[in-house]
Order: sequence, then structure tokens, then C-alpha cells
Amino acid sequence: MTYVQEEIASQPECWRRALDLGAGAPEGLPLPGERVAVIGCGTSLHMAQAYAALREGAGQGETDAWAASELPARRYDRVVAITRSGTTTEILDALGAVDDARPTVAITADPVTPVADLAGTLITLDFADERSVVQTRFATSCLAMLRAHLGEAPADLPDQAERALAADLPDQALSRRQFTFLGGGWSNGVAAEAALKLREAALAWSESYPAMEYRHGPISIAGEGCLVWFFGGADGLLDQVVRTGAATTVAVLDPLADLVRAQRLAVELARSRGLDPDRPRNLTRSVILGPT
Repeated sequence: MTYVQEEIASQPECWRRALDLGAGAPEGLPLPGERVAVIGCGTSLHMAQAYAALREGAGQGETDAWAASELPARRYDRVVAITRSGTTTEILDALGAVDDARPTVAITADPVTPVADLAGTLITLDFADERSVVQTRFATSCLAMLRAHLGEAPADLPDQAERALAADLPDQALSRRQFTFLGGGWSNGVAAEAALKLREAALAWSESYPAMEYRHGPISIAGEGCLVWFFGGADGLLDQVVRTGAATTVAVLDPLADLVRAQRLAVELARSRGLDPDRPRNLTRSVILGPT
């Protein structure tokens, strides 16, 4: 079993711990009414996007998600950084540029890293740290914790993750040549993350869109040999996709739980192609940029 398979399988227990942590209102997380920026890179950015949509939807305050390299010089009440390693160059640069009067919090898996010196508050999910380059349980545990803090996490979320681990993958998924993941609202971030997993682990042609944007051009690639996976937004669109000849699957679980199925597909697709999902091409566990 690869590291990433073990880490995917451990998510139900990680989520239970994350939900308990979030429900305990850890110090440093945004207060109701604050204007918040959430930053991340790659997988962490997708979790930031999901959280931002959830927080605004819960009426907690204006929340923007930014790639860490693109954080604007805009006044926010608080900056939240999501970083598994705590060493990513863009995260450190962004936090270093925040004025000292503005509260910052970093959510990380490793407290003994440079981010500890830059963030005003550190929240450590060391129980969700990973050995694989491909992120799974840290990111999902982070989002589970943040959802619990908002009061927006289903109580049975870990149980749903267990069902996702046992559920069948979409029919003939391993023989598909192209994969599209569609979301709506906060599940847009989940859809983007599912597509990234397939690209990272299996070098697959995968894309993601807000569901209603798919009809405005991208649906032109749909056809036999394609799989369109709905994390949200299927109403009014599913029949149109079916008519293209593409295979479809619609999440019946919470989108975060159904992401577990997409993670499993990424691993199985990689193995079917003779790839090692723990060692994706051209990637490292943390992106540390040298001076230019």
C-alpha cells in the first residue's frame, strides 16, 4: 500500500479529531463580522476557496480566498494561511508582508517550521500530517475543522467518509480519457481539488468548473470516453451532459466526503498507468523557491 492510500484511508478518524478541534473554537480563527483573507497554494488554495464560500454563506463576514502569491495590499481584519509544510515560499512571503497590527493565523501540520515565526497564531493538525507528496488528509481535515468552527459541518461527516472509502468508483472510470469535476458554491473548491488529484497522481486530463459555467464552452469536450462528476449544480444540467455521451456521476454524500472517492480514483488511475502516486512527476512535498 502506498503512503497516499494509507492517508486516504485514515481520513474518517482524522476528521473526527478535526471536528472536535474546530468545535472547541481554537484561538486565532476569524470572529463573526471580520473581513478575512484566506491564502494557500495548490490544494490548500482549494480548501481556502471552499472555506471562504462557506463563511460568507454562513453570514460570518466577507471572506476572500487568494493564491498566496496574489494576496493584494487590501485591508483585511485577519489573514488565515493554510500550509501543510509551513515552508512554502509564497506563504512565508505573504505573511511576512502583513503589517504587525493585523492578526494572522496559520494552519499547518508541522509547528517546527518557518511559518511559526511569522504567524501570530499557529493551529497544528499534526495528526493529519502526511508522507506522500500528494495532499489528502491534511487538507480535508483542515476544511473539516473550519466547517466545525462555523457550525456548518454535518455530525456524521466522518461516517460519510467511511462510506466513501467503501463505495464503488464510477462505472468504467479507469478507462476514461478525460475527467471534468463540477461544483456549486463552496463545492467549487472541492471540484478543483478533485481535478488536481487526478492531474498530480495520474497525469490525467482533468478540469473543473462551476457547474453552470460548464455549459458556456467547456461542455464542447464532453463525449464518449469522458467522465463528468458533479459535486453540485447537477439540476438542469445533468440531462444535457448525458446527451453528449459522457458518463456522469452525481455526489450523494457531502461533497467533502465524496472527494474521498475522487482521491481513490486518482490513486487507482495512477496504478493502472504504471505510475507511483506518492511521487508525482515534477512535484515536491513543499515548493521552496530560490532567489531570482
